Amino acid sequence: MHLGEIAICQQYDPDLWFAEGTAETERARQLCRNCDLRAACLAGAIARAEPWGVWGGEVFVDGRVVAVKRGRGRPRKVQPSLA
Repeated sequence: MHLGEIAICQQYDPDLWFAEGTAETERARQLCRNCDLRAACLAGAIARAEPWGVWGGEVFVDGRVVAVKRGRGRPRKVQPSLA
């Protein structure tokens, strides 16, 4: 990171990077793709095991990077077996 560089996320409402909705999450990811600090942000989030949010253009849920954030109340993709 160079002195004077400002991350794109600092120019928007911080809640966007911690939104519950899929549309907002995708908007945050899109904005991150154009940020010069993306790689450093992602590396820091991984090192800190960020519990959730969009960091470096990736979505974190429970400290792990996930491909797509699913909205609350949606059924699981794979239903647990009833044994």
